[in-house]
Amino acid sequence: MKVIGLSEYGGPEVLRPFELPDPRPGAQEVLVRVLAAGVNPVDAMLRSGQLRQMYQGKTPPFVPGMEVAGTIEEVGSGVNPRWGLVAGAYVVGFVDNLGSHGGYSEYLALSARSVVLAPTGASTAAAAGFLNNALTARNVLDAFRLPPGATLLVTGAAGSVGGYLVELGVSEGLHVVAVAAEDDADLLRSLGAQTLVPRGPGIAERALKELGGPVDAVADAALLHKRIAPAVREGGQIGILRSWDGDPGRGITVKHLNVRERDRDRDAMVRLRDQAEDGTITLRPALPFDADDAVAAHIRLEQGALRERIVLTFDHGN
Repeated sequence: MKVIGLSEYGGPEVLRPFELPDPRPGAQEVLVRVLAAGVNPVDAMLRSGQLRQMYQGKTPPFVPGMEVAGTIEEVGSGVNPRWGLVAGAYVVGFVDNLGSHGGYSEYLALSARSVVLAPTGASTAAAAGFLNNALTARNVLDAFRLPPGATLLVTGAAGSVGGYLVELGVSEGLHVVAVAAEDDADLLRSLGAQTLVPRGPGIAERALKELGGPVDAVADAALLHKRIAPAVREGGQIGILRSWDGDPGRGITVKHLNVRERDRDRDAMVRLRDQAEDGTITLRPALPFDADDAVAAHIRLEQGALRERIVLTFDHGN
């Protein structure tokens, strides 16, 4: 099978096709024929070498990709028949990628607990780009355990993770404060954000002024770290999605969160799929690239200011 990966770290140009043996599903696994794979910032971190410590001792090619959409090709033994994971089923899957096991692959053997039926009516490209980011948002909110009425500030609120934090937070009765570019105001209102604070210098002070006081928690999707910490109340919480060793003081709890911890949380994935179907969360428009154009896809990823989800598509010779 074809995969898109790398044998050395560097810029987008290091990505290229490789041929690997076709995988087979083991017990409690399914084989997914990948039609599209989401492209995320963590993929660029792998490609550039920022995650090299994870890959020490692994044999290249290293294959990025943490989310896919496709059809089930084969079902291993012991898969719960009530889950609907039968041959031909249209599914999305979370990929805890490592070494040559990654979403940029024509076929993937995945734990059945990491695979759920795709949202009804969703295109392959749109379906491929929601699960990782929605599950990341779910992981943040579960860690915070905020009661209804609490105030949640979301940085990078117009991005995919930020958007799902806004929508899920609103659905759970939180007062959501969105930090993003002024041009994204209409998008954020459509997602349900109650208060908008334009990003830029002095963001914590401007948020405090707008709200008349501090927030209970910050979901820091934009990696503002110490710049946003003053907006959090004493004893509040900050959710960090990448490494930060800062200490904001004032009894604020810094929670370092990694979505890989939820890689087999099937119940959470089913709930997110259901919420995509009932409109609680919104699938972002897709920006598809052919898998052979992965270099161009990563160049676009690094340019930023994306409101679509980049995905790689595999045509399997069709």
